[in-house]
Amino acid sequence: MTIATYISDLLYRYECVILPGFGAFLSQKVSAEFNEQEQNFYPPKKQLSFNSQLKKNDGLLANYIAEVENLGYREALYKVEEYAQQLHLQLEKDRDFTIKNIGSFQLSKEGKLQFEPLATSNFLADAFGLSSIPALSVSREVLKKQVEDLEEKTPILFTPERRKSIPYFKYAAIGIMAIGLTGITGLKLYSNQVTNHNIAEQQAAESQLQQKIQQATFVIDSPLPEITFTVTNQSGDFHVVAGAFRVEENAHHKVSELQAEGHKARYIGENKYGLHQVVYSSYQTRREAINALYVAQKTNAGSWLLVQEL
Repeated sequence: MTIATYISDLLYRYECVILPGFGAFLSQKVSAEFNEQEQNFYPPKKQLSFNSQLKKNDGLLANYIAEVENLGYREALYKVEEYAQQLHLQLEKDRDFTIKNIGSFQLSKEGKLQFEPLATSNFLADAFGLSSIPALSVSREVLKKQVEDLEEKTPILFTPERRKSIPYFKYAAIGIMAIGLTGITGLKLYSNQVTNHNIAEQQAAESQLQQKIQQATFVIDSPLPEITFTVTNQSGDFHVVAGAFRVEENAHHKVSELQAEGHKARYIGENKYGLHQVVYSSYQTRREAINALYVAQKTNAGSWLLVQEL
C-alpha cells in the first residue's frame, strides 16, 4: 500500500492528518445540499482542505503505518519523510501533481502551493456509499394539458337512470355531513369538560403543596457559612495532546508539571496503542484547537491534535 492510501484511510477517522515535512490535510463536515444549476441532491460529506504550515510530525501517520505493515516506528517515519521529499521534488520538476483519491497540487507563478480536493471522494463514514440524486422539476402545465386532451378524447356519458339516482346520493351526502358535524360538536364539548377538570385538579394540588411547604418551614438561628466552589469543566472533542506515555505514573507527573505552568492539562486515558495520553486542554471547535496547537508546538514539537469524543 502507498502512503497516499494510508492518508486516505486516516481521513475517514480523523479531521487532521499531517504529512510530516509537507503539510496537513484538514476536513470539515458539510451538510447535504441541493445544486439548483445541476438539479442534483448531494449527500453530506467532509470538505477537504490543506494547510502547508502544519508540517511537524504528530505521530499519527507513522504509528498507523507501523501498525499496518508491522514495522518499527523509526522505519515507518523514514518511509513518510521519504514520500514527502518525493512530493517536493515532483513539485519542483512539474509544478503540479495528484495524490490518488485525495486531490491535486499546483505551484502558482507567485510560488504559492494550491490544493484542489477530488470531488468524487467523500471521507464522511456516515455517508459511505451515498451518491448524488437527480431532482428534475415537474412541469405541471404539461401534465394539465395532457389531462385536458384526454378528457376531450374520452367524453363521459350519463344515462337517464344515472341522472335519476343522483338526487338520492345528494341527500345521503347531506345526511352524512350533518351527522359528522354533530359528532364534532359533541367531541369539542367533551374536550372542554376534560380541560376544565384538569385545570381544577391542578389548582387543588398546588394549593395542598403550598400548605405543606408553609407547615415545613423553620428557621435556623446559627446558619452555617456559605461555601463557594469554582469548578472548571472542560468540554469539546478537539484536544491538543502534550504527550503519550507507556507508564501511567509518568503521564500523571506530566499533568502536574503542565498545571503548574498554568495549563488546563488533564489525563484522558489509554489509547489503543497502550499509551497514556495527556492533553494541554480541550476545545469545542477545530479552529480553536489548531490555534492552540500552533502555540504548543513552539515549546513542544511533539504535540499534536486529537479529534475524539471523550
